[in-house]
Amino acid sequence: MNGFKEKLAEYISYTENNLAEYNSHTSETEPQRNLVEAMNYSLEAGGKRVRPVLVYAFCEALGTDYRKAKAPACAIEMIHTFSLIHDDLPSMDNDDFRRGKPSCHKAFGEAMAVLAGDALSVLPFEIIADDMELSAEQKIRIISELSKAVGKNGMIGGQVIDMENELKTDVDESNLRNMYRNKTGQLIAVSCVMGCICAGADNKTIESAREYGYKLGLAFQIIDDILDVTGNADLLGKPIGSDVEENKTTFVTLYGVEKAQEIADRISAEAVECLGNAGNSSFLVELTDMLLKRKN
Repeated sequence: MNGFKEKLAEYISYTENNLAEYNSHTSETEPQRNLVEAMNYSLEAGGKRVRPVLVYAFCEALGTDYRKAKAPACAIEMIHTFSLIHDDLPSMDNDDFRRGKPSCHKAFGEAMAVLAGDALSVLPFEIIADDMELSAEQKIRIISELSKAVGKNGMIGGQVIDMENELKTDVDESNLRNMYRNKTGQLIAVSCVMGCICAGADNKTIESAREYGYKLGLAFQIIDDILDVTGNADLLGKPIGSDVEENKTTFVTLYGVEKAQEIADRISAEAVECLGNAGNSSFLVELTDMLLKRKN
């Protein structure tokens, strides 16, 4: 376990350093300093950095120096951060706090928060295209995979389903699984895929990693459902009970906490079974278990 914790800390530290480098102030950005500060305010808010960790972990598990994957790893965290900024807006979830501090729109105003999210949605493709570690073929495939994971059939499409579900009274498990697969699973799955691409993996390995990511994303979201009922607001960095207030159907509202936990346990076990082609997957197995048992 100590080796796992040390490696996790190493991945996270590498991510933090590179995020700061990719979005640093320069003389050229002085006129838009407030925008850069708003972007960094949300990028530096912390979080588990699960998505970049998955990029690094798959790259390294397949025998490649994880540092080769720094551009896609930071890109996915920027995409995730942009989604959080926009999710918190008054027109969406209207959340005043994120990770224990005021949401971006509360700290910088709604218009600047929208623009900060917009900027973080496009910067990832710039840093991938300009990266010196990856081949042209790898860049093209990564950009293609990432674009699909974010767009209408990915994270953004999942957010649309989530919003529309708030107006429904007949949301069932099939609907929830589809929404979670897109809203949460797509970014987690593409993180795994990008790590494999950086390592030059074959298509069979990439597709196994993708399936692992989808299952991990579903289990991750079910645990979020549980924590919204049983969690500690101080640990979560946001109020609990928001799902009920927003009339959201979740695995907990469908099945209760105990059965929802059983479903998450089972899906996590299925995710681990997908790691057979992932080389040295011991870190990924421990990461899966950590996310299943997390309290925030």
